[in-house]
Amino acid sequence: MGEMNEQVHRLLLEQRKTLSLGGVQDVKSFDENEVLLVTVCGVLTIRGKELHVGRLELEKGEADIEGSIDSLVYTEHGPLQKKGSALARLFR
Repeated sequence: MGEMNEQVHRLLLEQRKTLSLGGVQDVKSFDENEVLLVTVCGVLTIRGKELHVGRLELEKGEADIEGSIDSLVYTEHGPLQKKGSALARLFR
């Protein structure tokens, strides 16, 4: 019962083609070039080509991403919400 509160974030990347994750709380967005996941360690942006979510079990905090994975970038929860304002500052 206490597993949801005690999730461990883990990553297993195999041959840059299959990414298995633990500690996933939500999927913010996804398309073939980018997947945004909320994890217990912050927001994880996965970039690549032909990406798709092969398995998603939020009740267990698990997900599998398949495709050609180019990068994994972590940010805190806050910057995702302020992303629009940061972009607006760039174009002043």
